[in-house]
Amino acid sequence: MSRVAVPTPPASSYEDPGEDVPRPIAVRYSVQDRVFLQVVRVLAFTVLVITSGIGIFLGIQSVPTLQHYGLSFFTEYRWLPSQDIVGIAAVVLGTIQVAVIALLIAFPLSLLTALYITDWAPGWARPLLVRAVDLMAAVPGIVFGLWVLIVVQPHATLVTHWISKHFGWIPFFKVRTDVDYPIWNQAPGYPSYAGSAAIAALAVAMMIYPMATSVMREVFSEAPAGEKEAALALGATRWAMVRTVVLPFGRGGVIGGTMLALGRALGETISVVMVISQAFEIKPNVLESGTATISALIASGFKEATPAQLSALLTAGFLLFVMTLVVNSLAAVVVARSRGGGVTEL
Repeated sequence: MSRVAVPTPPASSYEDPGEDVPRPIAVRYSVQDRVFLQVVRVLAFTVLVITSGIGIFLGIQSVPTLQHYGLSFFTEYRWLPSQDIVGIAAVVLGTIQVAVIALLIAFPLSLLTALYITDWAPGWARPLLVRAVDLMAAVPGIVFGLWVLIVVQPHATLVTHWISKHFGWIPFFKVRTDVDYPIWNQAPGYPSYAGSAAIAALAVAMMIYPMATSVMREVFSEAPAGEKEAALALGATRWAMVRTVVLPFGRGGVIGGTMLALGRALGETISVVMVISQAFEIKPNVLESGTATISALIASGFKEATPAQLSALLTAGFLLFVMTLVVNSLAAVVVARSRGGGVTEL
């Protein structure tokens, strides 16, 4: 944006040239700059209005459910509308489980990919890698869901069965209904492990991987070149230079990219619906078949819902909206600090 600084000397300066008087600076924007500023302000205000409108709508629609069930709506884990027993404790737990596992899978992949692109990849390969990562972000969730359901899940259950067999003494990895033989009719796999939170997290991890990678790569690319060259000139290896210069500088980008990916993972819908075996129970066993998430619950039950059930689904959606908004807002603050260099003091 171009700005024209026009000095305006005061009249007193002509009368007494020996006196030092600060000259006020008047900033004048061109017509194009003023139009651009107004358009940006209108768009920003529109986004704020739309987001606020969604939150207000969901909040109003959740009033009947909260009046009818009270706080038990958040503590009850069963979803039995026909018996007037409705609660979202199980789906909230399932949402957090799928998101956290997906983040644990995607985080190291994103971090290593971003570091390779910025500091190890040859110059001719960097644009190709950047385009490939950005192209992954454009792949629809249904494609990842089908890929995990048909291709990955039969083999992934073999891995989760091995983990449960050797580390089942850890409560999270124990499977209560373990069938200790694979099904070989169509593809190898263990039925007790199919449709679990861990399997669904594989699809979600592939969806959040490009977002986290792009944010980390952008911040790593802004690391001061002088400090990087100085570290190499002093005899540091490339990894030592990355560890002492790039990673401390990009710490905020790593945190912000991870939180943005978490916000995306919390609301992922279609890929989770296609993979999970829906079950409404408090289940810390992430390798065992059966789980549920808020977005999957809304997607699967919205069409046939009665007005009362619809209000309950929108209440669950309101909780998911608040969770995602808080996570994304914190991530935006962290990323903004990283771009301004404030994260070097974290």
